[in-house]
Amino acid sequence: MTTSAAHLAPPEAAAPAVPNPFLESNPAAVGLPAFIAGSIALGLVLVGYVPASAVGASLPIIGAATAIGLTIAAFWAAAAGQSAVASIFGIFAGFWLSYAVLVMGLIHSWFGITADAAVATQGLFLISWLIIVVMLTLTTLRLPFAFSLLFVLIDLALVAVLIGTLQGSAGWLKIGGVLVFVFAAVGVYLYAGVASATTGGSNLPLGKPIIGG
Repeated sequence: MTTSAAHLAPPEAAAPAVPNPFLESNPAAVGLPAFIAGSIALGLVLVGYVPASAVGASLPIIGAATAIGLTIAAFWAAAAGQSAVASIFGIFAGFWLSYAVLVMGLIHSWFGITADAAVATQGLFLISWLIIVVMLTLTTLRLPFAFSLLFVLIDLALVAVLIGTLQGSAGWLKIGGVLVFVFAAVGVYLYAGVASATTGGSNLPLGKPIIGG
């Protein structure tokens, strides 16, 4: 009995599936641009791009884009089981949303805060969030160095703005604004890495964690 060559030939291996990079779940693809937009808007206010009387100029971006975008990213991360990422985005969503509420409240006298208590109220806000972000910085030292750098720069910006607010110093506020631009630039670098990875490229180097293991 003869056997045809077709029966002797080994079966062809199925072609490997080509992964679709657009299906990768990365909440930072939404969270980082939202964070960067709010940071740039706040930095422009702090360096005096708009008059001091226009302190609410950044609120349309911060309240409607940054806070909402970071909230979406936090829920996305939580749904994907990325607890650390959800925590980070959730913390910053709270910061930006509470900033928007603070400024709107001071402008429209929502909370019964008198004019002579306005500075102390802003100090309360800044001190509270400085403590939270320092906590975040110290407890995430196992993340790649770029994230630690981002958080340290945010800490320094909060310190500069706190001093400028309590002392009524435009110089310190401008220093804070410059630091905001610097950490926004770090955010741009992080987003470039995310965009590269989610479109089929390689990740950008983020540096070794300060605490390994």
